Amino acid sequence: MLLFDSPRLIADIGSTFARFALETAPGQFVRISSLRCADFSDFHAAINAYLDSLEGIRVEHAAIAIANPVEGDQVRMTNYHWQFSIEEMRLRLGLDTLVVVNDFTALAMALPRLSKHETRQIGTGDGHKNSVIGLLGAGSGLGVSGLIPSGDGWISLGSEGGHTSFSPRDEREIAVLRFAWKQFDHVSFERLLSARGLELMYQALAEFLGQSAKPLQATDITQAALEHRDAVCEQTLEVFCAMLGTAAANLAVTLGASGGIYIGGSIVPRLGDYFERSPFRRRFEDKGRFSAYLAHIPTYVITAENATFKGVSAILDAQLKSLQDSSGSAILGQIRRARSELSPAELRVAEHVLTHPRDTLNAPIAEIAKAAQVSQPTVIRFCRSLGCEGLSDFKLRLASGLTGTMPVTHSQVKLDDSMVELGAKVLGNTASAILQVRNQLNRDMIDRAIELLINAGRVDFYAVGHYGVVAQDAQFKFLRFGLPCAAYTDPRLQLLAANVLKAGDVAVIISSSGRMQELLNVVDRAHERGATVVAITASQTPLARKADVTLIVDHLEDVDAQLPMVSRILHLLTIDILAVGVAMRRNPEMMQALDEDEQAALDSSAARNQNIRGAAQTAPGVSLAAPLSRLTSHSR
Repeated sequence: MLLFDSPRLIADIGSTFARFALETAPGQFVRISSLRCADFSDFHAAINAYLDSLEGIRVEHAAIAIANPVEGDQVRMTNYHWQFSIEEMRLRLGLDTLVVVNDFTALAMALPRLSKHETRQIGTGDGHKNSVIGLLGAGSGLGVSGLIPSGDGWISLGSEGGHTSFSPRDEREIAVLRFAWKQFDHVSFERLLSARGLELMYQALAEFLGQSAKPLQATDITQAALEHRDAVCEQTLEVFCAMLGTAAANLAVTLGASGGIYIGGSIVPRLGDYFERSPFRRRFEDKGRFSAYLAHIPTYVITAENATFKGVSAILDAQLKSLQDSSGSAILGQIRRARSELSPAELRVAEHVLTHPRDTLNAPIAEIAKAAQVSQPTVIRFCRSLGCEGLSDFKLRLASGLTGTMPVTHSQVKLDDSMVELGAKVLGNTASAILQVRNQLNRDMIDRAIELLINAGRVDFYAVGHYGVVAQDAQFKFLRFGLPCAAYTDPRLQLLAANVLKAGDVAVIISSSGRMQELLNVVDRAHERGATVVAITASQTPLARKADVTLIVDHLEDVDAQLPMVSRILHLLTIDILAVGVAMRRNPEMMQALDEDEQAALDSSAARNQNIRGAAQTAPGVSLAAPLSRLTSHSR
């Protein structure tokens, strides 16, 4: 657990209530507040109302558990109308870090941190330590998750297991299923094991028992059953607990959850002693040939009031630690440590970078200099004082640590997606893939490739199939630089072209799989002719191993099963990196002008620094001595 630089905002967002708290130390939650979602037009209004109530307390890092799958940057709640962009929300709220996770993923991460008095065992069974754990809970829906041990920690499963098909076990449950079929083509466990499911089951059992159903809500049904005031309500709660036993047993055998099954949600923990007497445990063990297997698996009800908060806190802490360990966060720490050794002008740049690292990442040197109120050469001197060769090198090191708010995911396009959903998934997949490749960039390989291309007598680009357009795009770009080059996409011509390569020439092989035999043959022939081979391909492939220089482009897209979209864009962007690098190296006039400006600035730096130091003491709004302990921009 990292030391807290400032209180952290922790939230648990459901379809009815949004719960907020401040974590002031590990596991210590204060200022807990529960707001009705219906009272706010959107998520921003709700969280902003809570932040306004903190009376000036600054929050830099926040983590939110939400009753919804979280895939990529866009969040759309399933059972409520709120939707938002994670990154846009972080910027609007002025947070350094915003982590958004599924609520049951968060609850699962809390399980290893719960003490014995925060759970209640139902029935017998003795769980195995460091074994798989299952989790499910009924509330506004049916959440399902699990934990898999991994080294010293745990991996939480992002699951939508509540939508598995319901399977009845007796006549009452068959009656419930038939009643539900009148409204739904597909009846999942969530349709029944939820607040609305309780209401539906009550109506179904009233019809099955020949009774007239009353307009009761889930809380009314539960209370009437516990107080023995209504026979239909009693049977409804009994059937509910039995069905939950079936769902829990299915989860246990699916995961092999010998570490136990935990029950959370808003319904079961409120049943108290009744749940122990209910059919839940008997149904859980009633699995035919696997009854003995399930009898050894313990089941627990989570009684901890703030269990989800604990899980969200654990995920946020892991995220911050990961970012702190990354090179981007490392350079931010380096800046903080180097403050006393910087000149006043360089210190202005440092303050700007620490306060606005993402803006710095995307801004040109002129904007950075203007925002920091320094000259452009001062920005370059600042970068070099940190051991970077220049602004580009500094940005590369900074970029690798600033991806905390956009998960790297790949969303499967489905036949029932709307056009808006389809577009969002395609763009989201592409954006996530670009971020992933950005973090894998190998500067040494890029430098070597650019150097080879600049000094090449001739450059030939080779690709087959859908990647032919990448080779043709490369040919167009490099011909504009005046470099002799050609693109070969026909396998019959590729070997003929490789036969005329010579020492000093460069063959650029573009392949997503890195296993196309035609291209591997080109590599062999190019080497025989004394040419150098640059490969743009996936890691751990035959092509990557054969090439003299390899630029790695890894991605999740299965190009054997579908038209390549994301991977082709990644290859085009890699060509763009090479093209920009060659253009910059072949235009020394631009770099020479920048060096001359910097030298002129250095000649008068002493006088200017003295003036800045004096002005900084009196200029309004400028504080060079501002404490940086609060500027912990781990993921901003």
